[in-house]
Amino acid sequence: MDKRSRIYVAGHRGMVGSAMVRRLHEAGFNNLLLRSSEELDLTRQADVEAFFENEKPEHVVVAAARVGGILANTTYRAEFICTNLQIETNMIHAAWQAGVKSLLFFSSSCVYPRLCPQPMKEEHLWSGPLEPTNEPYAVAKLAGMSMCQAYNEQYGMRFISVIPTNLYGPNDNYDPQQSHLMAALIQKFHLAKLARSAQVVLWGTGAPRRELLYVDDAADAAVFVLQHSTGKDPINIGLGRDWTVREIAEVVKQIVGFKGEIVFDASKPDGAPQKLLDVARLNGLGWKARTSLEDGIAKAYDWYLRSPQAAKPTS
Repeated sequence: MDKRSRIYVAGHRGMVGSAMVRRLHEAGFNNLLLRSSEELDLTRQADVEAFFENEKPEHVVVAAARVGGILANTTYRAEFICTNLQIETNMIHAAWQAGVKSLLFFSSSCVYPRLCPQPMKEEHLWSGPLEPTNEPYAVAKLAGMSMCQAYNEQYGMRFISVIPTNLYGPNDNYDPQQSHLMAALIQKFHLAKLARSAQVVLWGTGAPRRELLYVDDAADAAVFVLQHSTGKDPINIGLGRDWTVREIAEVVKQIVGFKGEIVFDASKPDGAPQKLLDVARLNGLGWKARTSLEDGIAKAYDWYLRSPQAAKPTS
């Protein structure tokens, strides 16, 4: 990509989109097109097509999505499939109409089968049933990936799907009804520390294994893929290693400074037993993650403490 290229980053206020903006600026790409959801409703096809016709972006990053953790995915199943299908359908089709040079679509590791062989290779896509708790969201993301491949095959486009592992970091969502694993853990332990609670109760057994990647590393990988990948097949973005939820919780507890006990409520769902990505394809291009779990959590907690979302002491 030329440093003068007009790059549209959809979802630039979210965790992934804001990390993409930071990384693109760091790499010298300063001609970015940014629109808030109030300025451009991506669920409205006519508005999206008018934006592409008027602004003529050369490259597009689709980081806009309705996202959430296990509670949100099980509660708002209709909204998760409908809104995400609308966004990606409008974006991908409008990008083709406008003749963009490349498009990067952010998918999710939940697109892999629930009982997928570990680590999960790109070749395992579509090979089995999905995790029921987030199936509507996963179906929407699979549809977006399929759209990218279809436009590549039929029209010769360069629409690339990247499949990031579980992400965390600046601009994460700490709403208890919407948060993912890391944000939920940071919030819970922080509140428990402020309240001097004797324990923190977490959902599930603590046995499921999760891979976690600091969001700025994910953005770095995505920009790297845009610049260096010559293929059009989906690419996993991750660390290539995982931890149990219990192990992750212990690290968060230590960094936050909570002194109490961790209790797991086994009556609540665990979700998929393991979600570890095979990152051989990405590593083969020459990219590897740089932020350790401990450093990433420390950075995420520091951002949380300085954000409006952070709970403050009552006295």
